[in-house]
Amino acid sequence: MADHRTLAVLGAGSWGTALAAALAGNGHRVTLWGRDAATMQALSKNRENARYLPGIRLPESLRFTDRLAEALQGSDAVVAAVPTSAFRALLRLLARAGPPTALVWTCKGLEAGSGKFMHTLIEEELPEDTRCALLSGPTFAAEVARGLPAATSVAASDLAFATRVAAWFHSESLRAYPNDDVLGVELGGAVKNVLAIAAGIADGLAFGANARAALITRGLAEIMRLGEALGARRETLMGLAGLGDLVLTCTDDQSRNRRYGLALAQGLDSDAALAKIGQTVEGVTTAREICALAAAHNVEMPIAEQVCKVIHEQTAPREAVQSLLRRGLTSE
Repeated sequence: MADHRTLAVLGAGSWGTALAAALAGNGHRVTLWGRDAATMQALSKNRENARYLPGIRLPESLRFTDRLAEALQGSDAVVAAVPTSAFRALLRLLARAGPPTALVWTCKGLEAGSGKFMHTLIEEELPEDTRCALLSGPTFAAEVARGLPAATSVAASDLAFATRVAAWFHSESLRAYPNDDVLGVELGGAVKNVLAIAAGIADGLAFGANARAALITRGLAEIMRLGEALGARRETLMGLAGLGDLVLTCTDDQSRNRRYGLALAQGLDSDAALAKIGQTVEGVTTAREICALAAAHNVEMPIAEQVCKVIHEQTAPREAVQSLLRRGLTSE
């Protein structure tokens, strides 16, 4: 028998809308919440997120609201699909509203300033008995919303809970794989955004396919080194949430982080590049936090370091690449 649930998806951007549509398509009772009343009314009326997912018809069963209490009423679980920068604030809203017994989060990054992973924020803001899982992997929102084939990881410290949550999302077009290495899945999703900026810079400077392949491969080595230092599992970082997400984000222009890197290579400064994208680019904030984390654990991450210098120290993109090429000879 299908395990149909009442779910509140919080965040009406591209990913929140796509996940809400996918869950509703699986037969769950889903309410999508967003802060802006006019936006949510338009979604309900038109059955289309014209800003983020134009041309994609949303399921008739999907409900919309700008009232958090309404979204949470009777829900079995919350799916938090907000940017990393908004995650702690959302957790505090949930704590005041009456914390959920189960939470699934989707943002990929570290908290600005503290460098904390999202699971730590949950531990700090919600009761310790809150069941939590992370959905992360090589998935673009528009393709998931259109029902194109995709696969993702669902990670929780309790593998049985991860398996249960994975079943909520699993369908003929979206395969969800349970995993109990939360840190590994978080790390892969965070660092790949930084490396995608580097890939965008390299392609924007017309350095070619060879350079892109080398960057992805050496970028994976950086993820693996940091993962080993932090205690993440190697097989996780070689899977969907690590290598899979890295390849996707570095090679396709649906990636905001890659497009941001392309814009930097074209001569735009960071603010202008962000304005051109018009959506959150997680790698911008994460770059500094990842470099600080690597330094604290004495891990070399030269690609991430050069991305951080381009963003935060105004190093010219071409000079950053040349700095990488001038590095001394080392074994692979």
